[in-house]
Amino acid sequence: MWCPKEFPENVKITWEFKPVTDQGLCILFFAAKGRNGEDLFDSSLAERTGEYPQYHSGDINAFHVSYFRRKEPDERAFHTCNLRKSHGFHLVAQGADPLPGAADALDFYRISIRKYHGDIRFSINDMIVFEYNDELELFGKPLKGGKIGFRQLAPLTADYRNLKVFELC
Repeated sequence: MWCPKEFPENVKITWEFKPVTDQGLCILFFAAKGRNGEDLFDSSLAERTGEYPQYHSGDINAFHVSYFRRKEPDERAFHTCNLRKSHGFHLVAQGADPLPGAADALDFYRISIRKYHGDIRFSINDMIVFEYNDELELFGKPLKGGKIGFRQLAPLTADYRNLKVFELC
């Protein structure tokens, strides 16, 4: 699900998340644009039908943070949150996932991405999970501005609320 609004380079994105079932995967895309700077919905970009390679190796650039990774057996055995940079499938940061399984989730968890110039920080309930500096240009030029979108893989059921995006000055 893509938000149609274009956001600036320096943002803080917050939302609340609560797993209802356990098996699946959640992703937030941010700083998403066409590979040549086009709007994400530009008609010159190839149609996306949901297959994940279209998002990481197609004609868009974006960051994608995967959290509550419980789809594959290895993800359920060892929980991590990953930050990837596209174009490509570049794993640029990783941290331990502090989210409990659905049976132990007593309330919503506050999730936050802070992107200020090249500095990116991902946190859950104010605990920093990972940080990354995009200004190093290890995997292409820094990503600036763009759209955000949520992706959730079946059979996961989860509740979301209170999405907020703030421009940072």
